[in-house]
Amino acid sequence: MHFLSIIHIIGLLLLVTGGSMLFPLLCSFYYGENDLIPILAAALVSAGIGLPCWWFTKKSSDLNIRDGIFIAVLGWILVSAFSALPFMLHGSIPSFTDAFFEMMSGYTTTGATILNDIEAVPHGLLFWRSETHLLGGMGFLTLIVMFMPKGMGGLRLFRAESSPGQVITKEKFTPRTRDTMVMLWVIYLGLNLLQTLLLLAGSMPLFDSLCTAFGTISTSGYSPKNASIGHYDSAYFDWIIILFMFLGGTSFVLLFQVLRGDIKAFFKNTEFKWYLALLLIFCGMVSYVLWRDNVYPDPWDALRYGTFQVMSLLTTTGFGTADYELWPQAAQMFLFMICFIGGCAGSTTSGIKVVHYVIICKYMWGTVRKIFFQPMSIVSVRLNNKSLDSSAIDLAICYFIVNIFMIFIGACFMILVEPIDYITAISVVISALMNIGPGFGDIGPSENFAFFSDTGKWFLAWNMMVGRLEMFSALVIFYPSFWKK
Repeated sequence: MHFLSIIHIIGLLLLVTGGSMLFPLLCSFYYGENDLIPILAAALVSAGIGLPCWWFTKKSSDLNIRDGIFIAVLGWILVSAFSALPFMLHGSIPSFTDAFFEMMSGYTTTGATILNDIEAVPHGLLFWRSETHLLGGMGFLTLIVMFMPKGMGGLRLFRAESSPGQVITKEKFTPRTRDTMVMLWVIYLGLNLLQTLLLLAGSMPLFDSLCTAFGTISTSGYSPKNASIGHYDSAYFDWIIILFMFLGGTSFVLLFQVLRGDIKAFFKNTEFKWYLALLLIFCGMVSYVLWRDNVYPDPWDALRYGTFQVMSLLTTTGFGTADYELWPQAAQMFLFMICFIGGCAGSTTSGIKVVHYVIICKYMWGTVRKIFFQPMSIVSVRLNNKSLDSSAIDLAICYFIVNIFMIFIGACFMILVEPIDYITAISVVISALMNIGPGFGDIGPSENFAFFSDTGKWFLAWNMMVGRLEMFSALVIFYPSFWKK
């Protein structure tokens, strides 16, 4: 490994972390609350440690893929740890375990919280809490790539944090990694700005609009209100957030193509068509159940609340406008199913991703057809009108299986260390691994994660990172050959 290069990037990560605390500082100064000094101290500590690490290793060498994976894992851990300092110094979250959990949940866009009274936290800290969504939504390392020297291996660092689905689809922006990252962030920040303006147009306060936009485009779910989006009780806000959750769950490569004028890209993309179809089916079914069982006698209300919760869970956002655990069992079953899906590859969502289901379903159908109807045929899986090679199919199947194994192994662990029922155990691991936030049982939309033990919280925080790094990067470091030359 190139340890000087690793130290250089870690130093850069801490510098960006400290510099990012400028905005919460301004927010704290504006509201005149008692979180100014804790945020300033945390910013100085982060930048003070990061600056020498970055400065004295400027002549470090290129990164290889092993360096990139190690940085991805260590970087997310260190950034979450340093980001926890403002809450600990202020005293709003005095426990390091709790503060680390909250920050890891923020950066990984999980949105699971241990706070019992969110609105009691000062505005500066709440802004920092939501800003972790903004930084983590597109991937913290994609931001770092823009500041790295050319030729240092930014592409390898990006790949260490990329989804296997992006490897399968092989979609690219430009030949140069830095240009790619700039385009990604321009689209991402542009969507955040647009949503903020639309929320302001509906008379949502500026602070709430910013925090809500940060949690929507990043498909994360932190809200500055205890009742989440349900606090506002506004159909206008709900539909605006539904729209931007949908965009957050769409591939940013696809959005870039459409912004360049290629509207037909939507109709050519196999994954997007499946993503849209899944949303229409599940939104329709849940909304119908809510109307049929008279939960919402008005069909438009049933459509509004049903669509919001389906969109929130399928895109792994985690916002809420209603307590869906009070809904009929049929509606809850559909919502539980979509927790296993996720959005498109190349989006800000986590989860298994639609593209893997596309490949697995097509492969299953091709195999059944070969066995029973066309024994001499060759099983071929096409994505975007192109045939996939066997390695891409193997990757999709492997990724799906590993996710399922992780869920059940993790649930067994949680039920051994925590006094919870099996529904909560399964749901909490799905919530962490798929970066969803709310779940079922004791972690429903009206509950939080404060009651878990420190052991449970550390395990869940690790699962959040594993899910955000799309499984393989976070797990491969345990393979002995990873550490061999």
